[in-house]
Amino acid sequence: MKTDFELVAEERSTEQGKGASRRLRRAGKVPAILYGGGKEPQSLVLNHLSLLNMLEKDAFYTSVLTLKVGSTVQRAVLKDVQRHPAKVQILHLDLQRVRDDEKVRMSIPVVLKGAAGSPGVKTQGGAVSQLLNETEVLCLPQFLPEVLELDLSAMEVGQMLRLSDIPLPEGVELVALAHGRDEAVVSMYHTRVEEAAADTAKKDEKKPAKK
Repeated sequence: MKTDFELVAEERSTEQGKGASRRLRRAGKVPAILYGGGKEPQSLVLNHLSLLNMLEKDAFYTSVLTLKVGSTVQRAVLKDVQRHPAKVQILHLDLQRVRDDEKVRMSIPVVLKGAAGSPGVKTQGGAVSQLLNETEVLCLPQFLPEVLELDLSAMEVGQMLRLSDIPLPEGVELVALAHGRDEAVVSMYHTRVEEAAADTAKKDEKKPAKK
């Protein structure tokens, strides 16, 4: 089930610049910009604590958000978050307006399931290596998924699954596939082969150098 997120914002005053942004942050506020949707960019201010709590939830990054600015309600998606390099502090937020009739392009996490019960892991001594953690999708806002799931329950050692193996929800297309790039998502390898290779490498390291 999709998670609903509601952001309450205020319009930012005409005072701009680094000094004004620092004053906002000291007051527990986060400067933000809302753009797209055929309208002019709008400068906003958000509550830092409320925003921080929402950012802890993975679904926040891939959901269509409800943004309230005064009496106006606008749907938007998160496009960028700027964080302080040393503190638990959000410095700036970029939001993009969405329209029901306009497709959005978003990076969505790829979640693997069923690996533990697969023949490769259960009976063949294999292990999973995830090669791609997220991929871009293109779809109307109503079809935007929180995650893309790839089932590994039938996977065997030596196999590799690609983007084309991911079952897509209704109305969703993968940007990479549309451009002819069927990227590898996950492979299953034999752990004993990997261990043997590691042992060989260690033995080679211990051999005395030839004079």
